[in-house]
This record gives sequence, structure tokens and C-alpha cells, in this order.
Amino acid sequence: MIKPDYPSVLLIYTGGTIGMIENPATGALEAFNFDQLQENVPELKRFNYRISSYQFTPPIDSSDMEPALWAKLVKIIQYNYENFDGFVILHGTDTMAYTASALSFMLENLSKPVILTGSQLPIGVLRTDGKENLITSIEIAAAKYPDGRAVVPEVCIFFENLLLRGNRTTKINAENFNAFRSFNYPPLATAGIHIKYEYDRIRKANPDIPMHPHFVFDTNVIILTIFPGIQENIVSNVLNTPGLKAVVLKTYGSGNAPQKPWFIRLLKEATERGIVIVNISQCPTGMVEMARYETGLHLLDAGVISGYDSTVESVLTKLMFLLGHGLTPQQIRNEMHRPIAGEFTRAEL
Repeated sequence: MIKPDYPSVLLIYTGGTIGMIENPATGALEAFNFDQLQENVPELKRFNYRISSYQFTPPIDSSDMEPALWAKLVKIIQYNYENFDGFVILHGTDTMAYTASALSFMLENLSKPVILTGSQLPIGVLRTDGKENLITSIEIAAAKYPDGRAVVPEVCIFFENLLLRGNRTTKINAENFNAFRSFNYPPLATAGIHIKYEYDRIRKANPDIPMHPHFVFDTNVIILTIFPGIQENIVSNVLNTPGLKAVVLKTYGSGNAPQKPWFIRLLKEATERGIVIVNISQCPTGMVEMARYETGLHLLDAGVISGYDSTVESVLTKLMFLLGHGLTPQQIRNEMHRPIAGEFTRAEL
């Protein structure tokens, strides 16, 4: 019998491979009804937790994830925030890192775990990784200190034995079970025989401050990847896109880009029009340091700002989040220099 003071977890199924099961008649993969969750994952009965579920109807393929659905997730969490100790979001892997990054900004003053997980194989398949990911995510979402504080009060991704900060994570593998990697920030926990938490890496929260949800986004943002031979007319067309407000500029190495006069001129003209341009590296590991080489200094002179060691998912969703709040370009630049949810490590100047 579950006692009233036992941990409680809300499962939110958005869609994705983890919630699929094979139709015995047709052999096709179909989303199963999460009312029958314990039938499909009988191991959950061994938890002395109160586990409830909410299911998106119809389920959303993660390729169709967008800010309106992020807002829906935040509303579900807000509505149930006082009734559960933690939340587990079952999500398709393709855009999971975008959703995790977005939620980390939208759930201000979060003091409870929000763990995103999924699988590479459907939960109804014999060799599925989904059961292990789901069971461990629930255990992490319910983990509390003796005084009742959550052990992991932040938005995370759990996949293949690793708990990763959500806004530091990128999908790196479409074939193997270790689908996600956090290149510039170490795991918050490792699941083996026991779950080993790295307490010094986990963000601290004050449960006495109410969680403040946000729902607004502005998607007038674009990603511009530099490559050898990129043409002036292409860059010009991108930077002069009607309504464009911000650009994620993916450069080489530690933040280097071509020194062609036309390229620097187009960037400078864009920043002077109020377009926010954030420089991140095409390298998954390492940090942008624009003052290190002359090529980076030209970008600084053009008004481009550093994205430090952020992921593209984090920079993109943070820009959309800040733009949605109607901040001025200078206010956005200031906020991009400040980690608001542990999304980057700022180099000491």
C-alpha cells in the first residue's frame, strides 16, 4: 500500500519511440495508451510511489515539436506542481535537447526535477532501452533529501545510464543507445548498481521561492553555419530576411570566421539594425574565445557576441525566449552574457 507521504511522480507522454508498441495484427508500431502503462512496464508496480500520467492526444512526433507545445508542457507542470515531487517527460529523441533547453528557461526558480527521457527502441520491443530509461528517470524524479528537498531540482535528460543537464545536451547518435552527450559539462549522475549523484554539479534551488512559469517565444531566429566558399549573396539574403531578430552564427574552432571585408560588413550592418548575432563553435567541445585570434576580433568589432561553450539548442531557445519577452537588442545581448539556467560556463576575463 502506498502511503500518502511517499514520493509522487507525474509522467507526461508527448510522443516518440518509447511509447510505441507493435500491433499484433498488423505488425505496425502504434502509440499505446498510457492508462495501460503498468501492463507494459510491470516493473513500475515495485515502486512505492504514486505515479500518475498525462498523455498528449494524439502523440506528437518530436520532429513536430514547437514553442506552443513547450508552453503546453509548462502549463501541465504548473497546474500539477504542488501535487507531485517530480516530473518525467517521455519525448522523441530528435528534438529532446531543444525541449529540455527551452524548459530550463521557461521554468524559472524550478525546485523539483523535470527529467526528459525516451528510447531508441519502442518499449514494446524485447531489447528496448526504454524500460531502463523510464524506471531510472522515475527514481531520479522522486529522489529527495531527508528534509524533503529534491536531489536534482533542474531540467535534465536521462539516457543510457547518464543524467545530463538538459540545456548542455545534444543528440549525437541515431543508431546506438548512447544517443546523447554533454560535451562541455559533466554528468550530474551515473546509474549503475546504484545511482551516483555528483552533488557539486547539480544546481541549487530555493524551494521557498515560487516557481515562475513563462510561456512566450519569438521564433524570428536563424542558424547560419559558416563553411569554406560561402557566398556573399547567401549571407546577405540570410541577414536581410524580413522580420529576422537574431542569428546563431556557427563558426570554426574557437570562434573564427572569414576575414573577407564583405562578410564583416554584412555582420556589422546587421548588428547596427538591431539583429543579435551570437557566435558558437561548430566543434562540439570547447569554448568560443573571440579575443584569441585576429579573425575573432573582427567579429567582436562587428558587434557579434560570444556564446561561450553553449550548445546550438541552448542558444537558439534562449534567444527565442528572450525575444518573446520583448527585450531590446542590448538587453538581450546582456542576458546572453549571463547564464540564467546553468547553460554555459563563462570564461574568466
